[in-house]
Amino acid sequence: MITFIKLGGSLITEKDKAFTARKEMISCLVAEIKQALQEIPDLQIVLGHGSGSFGHAAAKQYDTHLGVHTPHEWQGFVKVRRQADALHRLVMDELWDAGLTAISFPPSALVVASDHHSFKMETNPLQQALEHHLMPVVFGDVVFDQRIGGTILSTEEILSSLCNVIPFEQIIIAGVEQGVWKDARNPQQIYTEMTPHLLAKLGDDVSGSRAPDVTGGMRSKVEILFSILASHPRINIQIISGMIEGNLLRAMHGEQVGTHLKQA
Repeated sequence: MITFIKLGGSLITEKDKAFTARKEMISCLVAEIKQALQEIPDLQIVLGHGSGSFGHAAAKQYDTHLGVHTPHEWQGFVKVRRQADALHRLVMDELWDAGLTAISFPPSALVVASDHHSFKMETNPLQQALEHHLMPVVFGDVVFDQRIGGTILSTEEILSSLCNVIPFEQIIIAGVEQGVWKDARNPQQIYTEMTPHLLAKLGDDVSGSRAPDVTGGMRSKVEILFSILASHPRINIQIISGMIEGNLLRAMHGEQVGTHLKQA
């Protein structure tokens, strides 16, 4: 059973404080991943994570997601890459310190985009890693773009491409919120199930992030997940809170603990 897990940027960093990782949170989440691998014999994981307060601020400053053309913008491109990688190294160190056979796959080295919306990803190395029972790790990253010079791909966009070649059985998006809110003023109330029809009906009530997030916030992520589900209806997808101890472990065991995405 192959599972994709995303640790959201708002979960593993203080998203409104630049370059501030929640190291204890990362350690706890890694411990739950390790426990699941011990308890579920056939479980394989592809892990992804957001950039949170590391990558988004610089990306917004330079508008890197809109294209990279001038020397100043290319300086920003490298700056975003450096900051995203700083958080990635912290995540990788936690995985390695826990004894997990994790291996990094930076999208900047695997992907070439075309006007952001179309991109090609070299997935064979990542597939080889799974065949050898290693844990591939990806993250939101800058990528080169044939039409606009450079841009940024979110973890969900990388996941969308991976779903075409890797037979995921479940996708778990772990963030701060318990799921998709029914009312943003009362974040304890979530939709236990979400469909494309309900998402369209809610409109802007499913909004973007309150902190800098050049990849679109919650609504954009849910829309990408529904596009994945449309092409791969057998994948079990849920959005959960990683802040609640044991939630991620329970989700990996197949329990519903957040918002379950369904086609209808």
